[in-house]
Amino acid sequence: MLKLDGKVVLVTGGSRGIGAATVRRIVELGGLAVIHYGSNAQAAEALAQEVGPDKVHLCQANLLSPEETEVLWDAAVAWQGRIDVLVNNAGVYEQCPIEWNTEEWLAGWDRTMRINLLSAAQLCRRAVQHFRNIGGGILINVASRAGHRGDSLDHLQYGASKAGMLALNRTIARDCASENILAYGIAPGFVKTDMVDRIIESHGLEKMAEMYPTRRITTPDEVAAVAVFLASGVAPQTTGNTIDLSGAADVR
Repeated sequence: MLKLDGKVVLVTGGSRGIGAATVRRIVELGGLAVIHYGSNAQAAEALAQEVGPDKVHLCQANLLSPEETEVLWDAAVAWQGRIDVLVNNAGVYEQCPIEWNTEEWLAGWDRTMRINLLSAAQLCRRAVQHFRNIGGGILINVASRAGHRGDSLDHLQYGASKAGMLALNRTIARDCASENILAYGIAPGFVKTDMVDRIIESHGLEKMAEMYPTRRITTPDEVAAVAVFLASGVAPQTTGNTIDLSGAADVR
């Protein structure tokens, strides 16, 4: 059985969807979770009450702000004096059509890259420095199948941001493995979350499911199961790899 006994895990975007499912599993396996949230304090507080307020710590931060991202890391470490695992899960999936004017289009790119990639890179940087001081640690970057195959023209920036996460992850894995710092990627297809609900409404769940040989989209619990498996540290020789959750739609 997997165990996270006493491990302190920072989960960005931890109040809903994949993040909330991951927090639940961390606590179930004996770990402690720092729940980062952006604006939905109510959801974060409800999750804390659900899993046990003594097992989690809430940290609010706007990841559009480099300064708040730095404060998030400091506040997360301050709770228990260390972080053992970082799960970069926070992200946005927003349209940025090429028909927009240049200013709007670039603003869309800036927002997506800042939240999906640059904030993750900031936290990875702080985590690597911290892990060197405590004898090691684990990084998990939740990307997307779009990081491998790209996305639509309306979401160019999304695919680029997720590809960047995977490159970031591989680089850290290669350079830091000798210091007991492990780095993993997770690349789901569509996951049944609030972020995807509007796409389900416009395309239909059955139509979306046809994209996958398993004939369904992924659940947050399935992504969380992979995250805690990696966080447990039971498979160190897999560092640098990306685990796909796309129901055999992408087989590499």
